[in-house]
Amino acid sequence: KTNEMSVPKFVIRLLSQAFVSVKNVHKTVISQRCIHTTNVHPRAASTNVSHVHAEGTTGHQLPSDLLSPEEQMMKDSVARLAAEKIQPFVAEMDRTSQMKPEVIQALHDNGLLGIEIPAEYGGTNSTFFVATIAIEELAKVDPSVSVLCDVQNTLVNMLIVRLGTEEQKRKYLPRLATDMIGSFCLSEAESGSDAFSLRTSAVLDKGYYILNGTKVWITNAEHAGVFLVMANARPTAGYKGITCFIVDRETEGVNVGRKEDKLGIRASSTCSVTFDNVKIPESNILGEFGKGYKYAIEMLNSGRIGIAAQMLGLAQGCFNHAVDYTRERKQFGRRIYDFQGMQHQIAHVATQIHIGRVMMCNAARMHQLGLPVVKEAAMVKYFASEVATLTTSKSIEWMGGVGFTRDYPVEKYFRDCKIGTIYEGTSNIQLNTIAKCLEQDKLAGC
Repeated sequence: KTNEMSVPKFVIRLLSQAFVSVKNVHKTVISQRCIHTTNVHPRAASTNVSHVHAEGTTGHQLPSDLLSPEEQMMKDSVARLAAEKIQPFVAEMDRTSQMKPEVIQALHDNGLLGIEIPAEYGGTNSTFFVATIAIEELAKVDPSVSVLCDVQNTLVNMLIVRLGTEEQKRKYLPRLATDMIGSFCLSEAESGSDAFSLRTSAVLDKGYYILNGTKVWITNAEHAGVFLVMANARPTAGYKGITCFIVDRETEGVNVGRKEDKLGIRASSTCSVTFDNVKIPESNILGEFGKGYKYAIEMLNSGRIGIAAQMLGLAQGCFNHAVDYTRERKQFGRRIYDFQGMQHQIAHVATQIHIGRVMMCNAARMHQLGLPVVKEAAMVKYFASEVATLTTSKSIEWMGGVGFTRDYPVEKYFRDCKIGTIYEGTSNIQLNTIAKCLEQDKLAGC
């Protein structure tokens, strides 16, 4: 249905045209690296190019955070959607810890929950980079809505797009694009940062796997119609027995627990999910048997870039509110913004946000091309979380007493940002990963 507001689904479909040919890829993708057609990530395989770069009108490389006209159109369209369809409900959703059904419906109606799903399955047939644009723009208004979009697109949808059989794709992708939410079930009470020590088991019995175990901290669980569950189907093989199963919510033995009463992102549902003798056909294995650990690692890289986009959007949204206030509030006959000490703080925070965005765009472009991004994903997730923490704290200080009240949105951003240092791997886990990558680079002579 067309109205006075631009329709993001239409915009995203336009975006897909920008990636049909090598010529358009050259215009929109940023990279100096050579891409060899062997061992290339599935996202890059469709381009069939050995070298991809972007050039401006002068023939020089464009910066990674510069958007193509189509990408800018997408950014503007999602911003309008967030302002008109989400902003009016943000305070209420935070207070009640409940996502409005009409908000979820608006995301589905405008193609934001099936961004990378191919058009043949009802999706918008766009790219990972476009997904990060949407995640960032939504986070400027409400990080809770943003993380729903992030998990759906970067984890659930892409696992099925990449690994699903044709039957699995036909069954789940059209619904995920239009009316279903999905959840990714990895964490357990005894396996958080040590994710692959999980205890959820899957025992083969006459053509069916019997799942038993409990997953915790599962995002989107309250609304999910399908769960992608990591379970060990061969404990004697250790982590190499971990296999990914598609589990429908209505399957007997699946129980979603109460929502956690959280500090921040309160409208985003976080629940435990218990599997009690859940009977799953062998045909519901996603991908290869015993490769679940590999898939989880790969998806967590994209998920971390998505969380970085969320944290940077959150930081920018908070920054905008606070700086606008400093331009209106006067003390000693002058705007607060006009004091040099204040200007220096604002300039510093603005610089940190910009650096984070460049890092995020670079990591997203690299991932889209199939380049290794383990280090880049860890770096940007860590850095963006730190930037969000700095920005929200400073914003409250700049606004003084009113920033400490719920009359203004900055205190919510302050609460929401803390999760950025925790989920998709804590900040310390990111630092461990970065250090390991640096050691590998040294051994490789880099």
